[in-house]
Amino acid sequence: MISTVILTFNEAINLPRCLASVSWCDDVLVVDSNSTDDTCAIARSAGARVLSRPFDNFAGQRNFALEDGDLQYEWVLHLDADEEVSPELLSAMQAAIRSKDVKDGYQIPARIIFMGRWLRYSGMYPCYQVRFGHRDRLRFHQVGHGQRELLPPEKLGTLDGDLVHHNFSKGVSDWFARHARYAFDEASEAYASQESIHWFALLQRSDPVLRRRAMKRLAMHIPFRPLARFLYTYVLRLGFMDGVAGFHYSFMLATYQYMIDLNLREIRWLHRSSRHSDNVG
Repeated sequence: MISTVILTFNEAINLPRCLASVSWCDDVLVVDSNSTDDTCAIARSAGARVLSRPFDNFAGQRNFALEDGDLQYEWVLHLDADEEVSPELLSAMQAAIRSKDVKDGYQIPARIIFMGRWLRYSGMYPCYQVRFGHRDRLRFHQVGHGQRELLPPEKLGTLDGDLVHHNFSKGVSDWFARHARYAFDEASEAYASQESIHWFALLQRSDPVLRRRAMKRLAMHIPFRPLARFLYTYVLRLGFMDGVAGFHYSFMLATYQYMIDLNLREIRWLHRSSRHSDNVG
């Protein structure tokens, strides 16, 4: 009843756990970005189909799977290789597609695992992403370093079961390397969009995704953002309840915010310099 799409690039360390969590699925498609390790062999040995496509962005990979992946079922679960499907999530998906009030796409909360524990507070749980939806009606577009769904709010539902996100399975150094790239993408998106703050959305309790996006826009206008992000995560979001792991993760998010701000400052400087050169010329 459900097809599964998994995005991979050198995920030999993560893919076996991910595949084991979807062993109930008889239509698993791995969209691989030219891995050089055993990722593809592991996928095929578990019975998954593999398609190779050079990585452009997350939205492009997911849309490619939906449009060219020859998926067997109408309902599709979208995963990254470092994610794991909980039994509760499987039950929630099965119930959703049997419901009379079925939606086109569904938001799923994710648990972030760091230093062997679930970051219940500093990990912003429940942090929702649309990862389950109808093959013909759910599409994605790239925003910053991540993807967003192309569906109106009334076409979205929310599932109770969790994705378990092993975000640090390749180590802290890998996390920093990825987020150094993400910081540039986020800064570029912030400069290009110059989005205004949607104050009404900040009060939206019924749509947590819309509220989180409005909070993100608001954060771009706050001074001393790295410090503000640390205080928000560690104090206001009760990150201290996650112990030592909560402190380290909150500090890492503050560092990530600093990288975004520094990239944004550089982009603005480069554009001002370019305009100045054009005027002089």
